[in-house]
Amino acid sequence: MKNLLGSQECKLCLKPHNNEGSYLAHTPGKKHQTNLARGAAKEAKGAPAQPAPEKVKVEVKQFGKIGRPGYKVTKQRATEMGQQSLLFQIDYPEMAEGIVPRHRFLSAQRIEPQTRAGSTC
Repeated sequence: MKNLLGSQECKLCLKPHNNEGSYLAHTPGKKHQTNLARGAAKEAKGAPAQPAPEKVKVEVKQFGKIGRPGYKVTKQRATEMGQQSLLFQIDYPEMAEGIVPRHRFLSAQRIEPQTRAGSTC
């Protein structure tokens, strides 16, 4: 805290410091740490033991087992436009009725290597 003279003072140790840097160097010191431990012990002795607050219970989501999926990939070609496509058939043999598996389709993107402009070899 700042005292009346405008310099820093440690409230715990009552030690004056000329600047904030001196105070920050004092806080990890032996005297300050001893006073912190003494204050914590005094506070723990005087305070009644309080029960720990109850934790909020969060329900864990249950996911059904789907087993190891099997798959089959077939290449196809559209007759009228001539476009190529892939047909993915995925089989979940151990999946129970009413369970819908979560899935996501990601496209592969090609990243061209960067060339250094203006470099001469």
